[in-house]
Amino acid sequence: MTAPLVLREDAGGVATLTLNRPEALNALSPSLFIELRVHLDAIASAADTVGCVILRGAGRSFSAGNDLKAIQAGERAPSAHFQAETLECIEGLPQPVIAQVQGHCYTGALELMLACDLCVCGESARFADTHGRWSMTPTWGMSQRLPRRIGALKAKELMLTGRTVPGPEALAIGLVNACVPDDRLAESAGELAATIVSNSWHTLRADKRLVNEGQRFTLAEGLAFERRTSPGAGPDMAERLQAVDRAEHDYEQVLQQLVNDSPWEDRPVRDRLAQQV
Repeated sequence: MTAPLVLREDAGGVATLTLNRPEALNALSPSLFIELRVHLDAIASAADTVGCVILRGAGRSFSAGNDLKAIQAGERAPSAHFQAETLECIEGLPQPVIAQVQGHCYTGALELMLACDLCVCGESARFADTHGRWSMTPTWGMSQRLPRRIGALKAKELMLTGRTVPGPEALAIGLVNACVPDDRLAESAGELAATIVSNSWHTLRADKRLVNEGQRFTLAEGLAFERRTSPGAGPDMAERLQAVDRAEHDYEQVLQQLVNDSPWEDRPVRDRLAQQV
C-alpha cells in the first residue's frame, strides 16, 4: 500500500499537514498537490473544529520545490494552474496557516510558504528562488507574494540572483516570523498555534480576511472596507468577558486571603498586599 503524500493530524483545534515524501525532500509532485487540495478543502469545511493549521515537511527538508522529474516523467495536474490555485486555497482558508520550515525551501516550496500567513523556521532552513537557474518564470505567485512579504527591492535581489538565504537572514529581512534551533522548531510552531487558537476564532477568521483582502486597496479604501465588512462582536464575546470577570474576582480573593494569612509582624508585606485588594 502506498503511503499518503500528505498526512493530517488534529489536536487541540490545530490541524497539522505534513508533506510526506522525505526520500525526495518532499518535492512537490502533481500527485502531492492533489492530496494537499483534498485536505485543504476538508479543513475549509471544518472551521468550527479547526482554528489554525500547521504546514510542515517530513524529514530534513520542508520541500526542495517543484518535482521536475515527475513532470518529465509525464505526471500532470488536473488543470493548467492547479498548483497555483491550491496556493490560493491556502490563502483563502478561514483559518490562519503557519509554515514550519527546516532545510530546503526552494522555488515552488518558497511560493508554498509565502501563501501561508506565518512562518517559523529552523536554523537549518535555506530559502531560494531558482527559477532563473532552469530558464523558468514564476506562475505560482513568486513575483507577487515575495515583494509583498519583504519589499520589492529585496525581492528583486533574491529573484534575480537566485542566492540562498539562511534562516537567520530570513528573519532579519522579514521573510519569516521566527528562526529557532531545529530541535525547538516543532515546539515553537506548536506554541504559536496554541496561542492563536486560544483567541476567538471569530476574530481570527475576520483578521485574516480583512488583512488579505485589504491589500488590494489604497489606505483610504482599505479603511472604508474594514468599516463596511468587519463583522463586529463575535458569538463568544459575552462568554470571554465573563471569564475575565471571574478571573479578576478569583485574583482578588487570593490577594485577600494572602492579606489575612500574612503575620502582623510582616507589616511591609501585608501593607503591599492590602493596597492591591
